[in-house]
Amino acid sequence: QVQLVESGGGLVQAGGSLRLSCAASGSILSINGMGWYRQAPGKQRELVASITSGGSPYYANSVKGRFTISRDNAKNTVYLQMNSLKPEDTAVYYCNAHGRSGFAQDFDRWGQGTQVTVSS
Repeated sequence: QVQLVESGGGLVQAGGSLRLSCAASGSILSINGMGWYRQAPGKQRELVASITSGGSPYYANSVKGRFTISRDNAKNTVYLQMNSLKPEDTAVYYCNAHGRSGFAQDFDRWGQGTQVTVSS
C-alpha cells in the first residue's frame, strides 16, 4: 500500500509564509504526477499546483507568483512553499500522487489533509 503523509499546515497572518510537505511511502516503483489541492468550507476541492516527474510545474491562476511547488524524487516527497498568503487561501490542503506500485499496479493516493488558516 502506498501512503501519503502531509505536514506543515498551521495558522499564519496575512502576508506570511508556510511550507507544506508530503511524503509518499510504501511499495513504490515510480511516481508520475504529484500535486496539491485545497478545499475551503462550502466549496469544491480545487487544484492548487502540480508537478510532473520531470519537474514541470503547473499553478492555478490564484496562486501564481506566490506559491512554489517542488519535489525530491529520491525522497518521494513534494513540497509547497506558500508566500504572501491571503485569507482566501484558508482551506484544508490535500496532497495527491499517482504512479506505479512495486506490485506493478497503478496507484492514485490522497493524503489526510492539513489545515491552513490565514488570518486578516
